[in-house]
Amino acid sequence: MHPASVSGDGDVLTVCAGGSLRGELQVPGDKSISHRALLLAALADGSSAISGLSDGADVAATAGAVRALGATVEPTGKAVLVRGGELRESPGPIDVGNSGTTIRLLAGIAAGCPFTTVLGGDASVNRRPMDRVAEPLRLMGAEVTGVDGGRRAPLRIAGGGLRGISWQPPVASAQVKGALLLAGLFAAGETVVREPVATRAHTEEMLATFGADVRVAGGEVTVRASRPAPFDFAVPGDPSAAAFWAVGAALVPESEVTVRGVYQGQGRDGYLRVLERMGADLSVVPAGDRRVDVTCRSGPLQGVTVAASEVSDLIDEIPVLAVAAATAGGPSRFEGVGELRHKESDRLRSVVEGLAALGAPAEAEGDTLVVHGGARLRAGNLDAAGDHRIAMAFCVGGLAAAGGETVISGWRSVATSYPGFLEDLARCRVS
Repeated sequence: MHPASVSGDGDVLTVCAGGSLRGELQVPGDKSISHRALLLAALADGSSAISGLSDGADVAATAGAVRALGATVEPTGKAVLVRGGELRESPGPIDVGNSGTTIRLLAGIAAGCPFTTVLGGDASVNRRPMDRVAEPLRLMGAEVTGVDGGRRAPLRIAGGGLRGISWQPPVASAQVKGALLLAGLFAAGETVVREPVATRAHTEEMLATFGADVRVAGGEVTVRASRPAPFDFAVPGDPSAAAFWAVGAALVPESEVTVRGVYQGQGRDGYLRVLERMGADLSVVPAGDRRVDVTCRSGPLQGVTVAASEVSDLIDEIPVLAVAAATAGGPSRFEGVGELRHKESDRLRSVVEGLAALGAPAEAEGDTLVVHGGARLRAGNLDAAGDHRIAMAFCVGGLAAAGGETVISGWRSVATSYPGFLEDLARCRVS
């Protein structure tokens, strides 16, 4: 039995219910870490070797961006060799495609460079809020203009001559924090980012590992003008990708899936904590160097409440956790998730509509998502709204449906982060 097939120029997925999921997988390299590895390698004066990079379109956009700024990026066997150092003005606007991470982090670097950079992307990226990064970069001394008073891309950034500031982002965001820390590498004095709610620590962890002048203490991250040294680095597996298989194994009867080499650091294991509270049959085994092997088996789940203070640790996993919650005994509440409205799609609306298509009641009330639970998922037709995480989350839902075929439009978006998803599904699907 074929678990899924793609038609309609690769944009419509048909998922067949039935069978089980069994086996071992290695998911793509973590997307967030991959972006930062490429950017830091471009800043380092010399050659860096990066293995295990995410093979999705978002990270390819970051590779294209650093090439446009004068770095070289060359595949060498299983690794990518990046020669960085003194960046130069791009000959034209830089297209980040669908990658919000690329445009925000790159804005920080562009602000530090003594030339003008224009950053834009596809329609989705150009709708996303950019004022949260533009405002502090202006305070540091960069000239940042754009659509709607600089609140939307394309952004035009005239950089150089930065001074450090102390900033507390009004919305918890690892991307904004990362942009300011990268800008701080070029700034006079100290740049301090204060976080009442901790976000993913990739930028500061990697800056410290690769020799930049950064320190973390008491909810503050401080960076001074410096550059990372060239490095050799292996990107660990992406927890956000692993979450699809953990939920799939929990929901599809007689399943057991192990995902090896998954990154486990600050802000990246929230999905595991939620699944554990739901009663999922999980095993998490240390695999060295901030990596774990995650095994999940099928079994009943219970509804949970996810507090707003947890959301920054699992913002990307909420769509697939909502699918898990749909089948759980009792309701689930995901609080403080309004940021989902500003992703590749309005993910709150996409989740509610997708669950409805599979026969599972849910609603978004302000910044809270309520999934009623107790549903017996049924096959249905739904639109992923061009959002890779919505598409994969409801592919998992279709696998667990009571019967028939679930049809998902907008599947092409999965190339953003996990182009090999269907190959991995075929590898572990047992009829």
